[in-house]
Amino acid sequence: MAVGAATARYTAWDPRGWSLTKRVSAAVGAVVIIVAVIVGAVLGVRANRYPSYTKLDYRLVETYSGSSFFNKFYYATSDPAGGFVQYIDRAASEWLNLTYATDTSAVLKVDTTYNGPEQVADGRQSVRITSNNTYADGLFVFDILHTPYACGIWPALWLTDPSNWPAHGEIDVMEAVNMGEWGNQATLHTSSGCNMGVKRKETGTALYKTCYWDANDESGCGVRGAKATYGPEFNSQGGGVYAMELRDAGIRVWHWVRADIPSDIISGSPDPSTWGKAYADFPSTECNIGNHFKNQSIIANIDFCGGWASATEYYTTQSGCPDSCETFVMDNASNFTTAYWEFKSFKVYQAST
Repeated sequence: MAVGAATARYTAWDPRGWSLTKRVSAAVGAVVIIVAVIVGAVLGVRANRYPSYTKLDYRLVETYSGSSFFNKFYYATSDPAGGFVQYIDRAASEWLNLTYATDTSAVLKVDTTYNGPEQVADGRQSVRITSNNTYADGLFVFDILHTPYACGIWPALWLTDPSNWPAHGEIDVMEAVNMGEWGNQATLHTSSGCNMGVKRKETGTALYKTCYWDANDESGCGVRGAKATYGPEFNSQGGGVYAMELRDAGIRVWHWVRADIPSDIISGSPDPSTWGKAYADFPSTECNIGNHFKNQSIIANIDFCGGWASATEYYTTQSGCPDSCETFVMDNASNFTTAYWEFKSFKVYQAST
């Protein structure tokens, strides 16, 4: 009886019938799929990282208000921003009535008297105040009655360590230029290694993602708010409150017009965990807050021109301001009657230990 060899038959999906080349290709494909799944999962986790802003129990540690408001500040007379300004000391400021305080508010404004190259050749007179105390962390509640606006100005309410900039960071809580019609911009400026290309929970519009001070023409990582966050529209509603929280988990800024200020702020027991999304959120995901922000003083000032306010995009195109910035500032004192800050109070809270 003859014995014949049996020939096995396999389906196209049975690897026992595949050639070596096909088996290798399939193995490589499987590895690629597995790697893609793992990488996708890792990237997904990475993209969703977010710090824990756990509730903190804040207590009031400092109040700036009333007729003694300016006693807690010193008057800086130099301008590191290179604006067209003469910052004057306290004695000159009080003599010219550029700073004064009552029981209900404190006003910081610019000169509205002098005109022409003989009197304003080195810049228009203004004020820059810096708090005597410094802070490593805290919740800062700024009650603002009026924000400055006019062609040619560059006002700001901010925090930094003037002696160690940019190493100790800068937090711009309120900043705008010229007529202030495009809303407030909250911005961080830091040394290298602080980035905001991460998950954030905010209502404002994020601009640049790197906070490094020298990147993008020194723009920092800003967040722009709605029109009502600054300028004439903000002022027309009786002003409002800005709150800035500085803690290891991150830096957050909130804003409310007068009618919407939370009751816990009014009562003096602020609780950010109840406020919902911040207007600007700068989480610590890829920015070590404690390393980048130290010895922060509160600063308020009104500069003129400089790199931002005098730039064609902002001075002429957006604001419709005439002449060159410096020429206009020199020759139009009466333009600056609206260029003043009016503060109801600043309050600083820190967490109980």
